[in-house]
Amino acid sequence: MNTLNVGDTAPLFTLNNENDESVSLSDYIGKQQVLIYFYPKAMTPGCTVQAQGLRDIKAELN
Repeated sequence: MNTLNVGDTAPLFTLNNENDESVSLSDYIGKQQVLIYFYPKAMTPGCTVQAQGLRDIKAELN
């Protein structure tokens, strides 16, 4: 696995969303900003807190 650094361009990928629908990063190129964040393990208090923190500063990120 390659390591990304700050400022790197994200590799194009396709994953399933919470509705089991395919979502591709390429679908958003030139249309809107996309925030991708990584966490060590899903469904843990840490990932929930991180997601809520990003939600709470959405206006600042925009």
